[in-house]
Amino acid sequence: MAASTNKKALIQRFEKENLYGYLNLATYLQPAGVEFLNPSGTLLVVPYAEIKTVCLVREFEAPDPNEKRIFTTRPKNHGLWVRMAFRDNDQMEGLMANNLLSIEAYGFSFTPPDPSSNIQRVFVPKQAVTGFQVLAVVGSPQRAGKPKTKPVPKEQMGLFE
Repeated sequence: MAASTNKKALIQRFEKENLYGYLNLATYLQPAGVEFLNPSGTLLVVPYAEIKTVCLVREFEAPDPNEKRIFTTRPKNHGLWVRMAFRDNDQMEGLMANNLLSIEAYGFSFTPPDPSSNIQRVFVPKQAVTGFQVLAVVGSPQRAGKPKTKPVPKEQMGLFE
């Protein structure tokens, strides 16, 4: 595995303890589950059915229970503002790329609401969610470009004519 593609990760599971270790971003999504290297050097494959979230983290630490999981205001970055309902009745929002080619076969990747938190990116397996809603398209390409302006009336005098 190349060093530049190994990222610190936290796997939150539904009925077992959290796992900390490293992911190879090029190969971690396997048909049987998430391929994961624990700190002792053992390569594990965690089945998708056990996983609630796979989080790319800055540091190995327990998730903050007060961490923001829902946007308090409309997101500023472009993308799809989504809300997921998990099997354990928990909910989480995020911002996904507005590109159908970027959707993985085994689940959804998104940016969490709090950019200053320990969690930088989240992957949620399809088996972990019971509901998935697109709340808004932020930064729609139809509105990008020049803002629409009103035509100048003919009777208006020019400033530098």
